[in-house]
Order: sequence, then structure tokens, then C-alpha cells
Amino acid sequence: SELESLSQKVRWQYFEKLVAFIFEENGFDAKQNVVVVKGKARRQFDVIAVRYNKTCLVECKKWRSRKNIEYALKKAAREHKERCEFYGSGKPLIVTLAETSVEAEIPVVPIAKLNAYISEEL
Repeated sequence: SELESLSQKVRWQYFEKLVAFIFEENGFDAKQNVVVVKGKARRQFDVIAVRYNKTCLVECKKWRSRKNIEYALKKAAREHKERCEFYGSGKPLIVTLAETSVEAEIPVVPIAKLNAYISEEL
């Protein structure tokens, strides 16, 4: 798809911007690179998208092909789930560049399917 092709060409920062844009096009208020501080602890989120009091906490992974990608995505999912628990509430989500069928603790969605995921699941 054009979206996947474009995503492959841009730097990771623009990949995050593209993810935020897709959420905004679906009626969300999306912010990038949000740092949440509680006491002395800090956690960074690539995208936080809010619509109708629903919050989606997004980790963007622009990995093209990576050895052991399934293991890496599962590890990223565990770490992101912990960050989301620190945040307190919200739906955790990982958006990837590549299509993958990895089964993780939280949803892992390729950017080419993000629009459909938002309309069906959020």
C-alpha cells in the first residue's frame, strides 16, 4: 500500500507523526512524544490519542526486517504494557511498519491496517 511504502521511506520521527495523523483523521486529539512524570519517575509515550474520554497509548516500531522480530515485539509489548500501567488508564497499542502475526500481550497493528483497527476496535 502507499501508506506502507511512505512509512518505509521516512525517518522514525515522521513515522510517529504519521501514526498521530491517522488518529487525528479519525477524530482523536493526538500528541507525540509525551513525557508523563509521577514523583521522580518518568515515562515517554510515542503517541497519546484521546477521543470521547477514551485514551490510546501508542508505541511506534518502525522496524523493517529484524532478526528475531517476534521476540523483539513481544519484549516491546511487555515494556509498553508496564508504561501504560504507570500512566494509569488507556488502551495500549503497538504500531509497526511491517505486517506481522506475532501474538503479544497487547495489540500489535501494522500501519497499513491502523485505520481499520481504529474504526473497528476503538
